[in-house]
Amino acid sequence: MAKTRKPEFYPIILAGGRGTRFWPLSRKAFAKQLLPLNSEQSMIQETVARLLPLAPVGNFWVITNGDLRASITRQLKTLPKKQIVAEPIGRNTAPAIGLAAFILHRRNPQAVLGLFPSDQVILKERQFRKDLQTGIALAAAGDNIVVMGVQPTRAETGYGYIETGAAYEGDVMRVRCFREKPEKEVAEQFVAAGNFYWNSGMFLWSAETLVNALRKNLPATAALLEKIAATWGTRKFDATLAKLYPKCEDKSVDYGILEPRSAAGEAGSNIFCIPANWGWNDLGSWAAHFEHRLSQGKQKDNVIASDANFTFEAHGNYIHAPGKFVAAIGVTGLVVVDCGDALLITTIKRSQEVGKIVKYLDQQKNSKLT
Repeated sequence: MAKTRKPEFYPIILAGGRGTRFWPLSRKAFAKQLLPLNSEQSMIQETVARLLPLAPVGNFWVITNGDLRASITRQLKTLPKKQIVAEPIGRNTAPAIGLAAFILHRRNPQAVLGLFPSDQVILKERQFRKDLQTGIALAAAGDNIVVMGVQPTRAETGYGYIETGAAYEGDVMRVRCFREKPEKEVAEQFVAAGNFYWNSGMFLWSAETLVNALRKNLPATAALLEKIAATWGTRKFDATLAKLYPKCEDKSVDYGILEPRSAAGEAGSNIFCIPANWGWNDLGSWAAHFEHRLSQGKQKDNVIASDANFTFEAHGNYIHAPGKFVAAIGVTGLVVVDCGDALLITTIKRSQEVGKIVKYLDQQKNSKLT
């Protein structure tokens, strides 16, 4: 009996975000994904390391921007430099993954592509890879799209949700539809229902499935991406990318591909969800980082990064001031981040609003601080 050929797997890492809610540490030229927020490695280095057991380093692609490409190339020295591609302008996740899909489709239409954010924490990496292997096999088996859904632990309003339907095989379920970021009451209903999962932003599909989905749902963008991909490996690539990519539609994978496809119904869309419990955290704000650091058990009340510190009747504070002595007395729930040229002071509860500072600095054209 002939052995089933193992599908060729290509991790595509999206690393073009600015991480504005991690200002002032996260900047245009050195954004959140380049910071060591979970370990001594940066977020993007961790992302590559956890995927390396599933694919050779030559199969990795990174889609980023011109501000970050040089720093990412320095951090990911083993990756092929030509496969760290800088978008000339941000056009959201559908064109970004689509560009890689059309390039790789020319090489192997049956290759399985995985879309991965560059700035997430995953604690249970073995389980993560096991679930990915299940998803890769399913994506390779036909015109299927696989989404990785995280079991919700709270009624979170900052994430999109995946509503699942009938069981398919093992733990895998069919997807009924995708729900946008809900209001608090709706999020509570989702969690209580038991068949809703957080959308992790991780997807698996064959190159053939993805290019066909783009051709169907975003035909104008697909035509542009196909023209760009045709120049890959030639001297014309950079100029063609710069000329045509800005004309692509600014669409996310969710809006551009998944939602239109899910309209066919759970039995007809061939979208599947693998529910995951990996110790996942997208570290979406200083508050999330504070909670993550506490969960690691290294600090029990305040989280303080400094040379030394003294606290008295101070509770639940996050303070980042490397190289300094920090003293905190009688304060609760503060976020203080000192990085030399900028000082952030806010509260744990309002740390989601830090992006407003970056918006203000952009309006003031203060490029030194953004």
